[in-house]
Amino acid sequence: MATNMKKTLSIGYDAAVERLPEALKTEGFGVLTQIDVRDTLKAKIDVDFRRYKIFGACNPPLAHRALSAELDVGVMLPCNVVIYEEGDHAVVLAIDPMQTVAAHSEALRPIAEEVQARLGRVLERLT
Repeated sequence: MATNMKKTLSIGYDAAVERLPEALKTEGFGVLTQIDVRDTLKAKIDVDFRRYKIFGACNPPLAHRALSAELDVGVMLPCNVVIYEEGDHAVVLAIDPMQTVAAHSEALRPIAEEVQARLGRVLERLT
């Protein structure tokens, strides 16, 4: 069973990184954080790694609903979306909220379903 939503894109890494914030915005998500894993690993432990970015995305109304239903859900926020380089293509993935504890909570399940649908549309917009 997959725990993430994953799509190999026909575009390159730079184009995917450029397009992701707007694709997220169309579904009500803003980018709170960006972690450049390659730069971080080079700076911290002097290793070379492929181009790999983690975007911390948040949809404030959905986050508020989830936190109001169950405070402990905060450990899963923000929603991380990853882009990495795979040859001349980019791969984008996000956690599938329907494969997390949120899907097993009566209060969180409808929110997890909505997040899953929105993130699925984000991935489709990147192609």
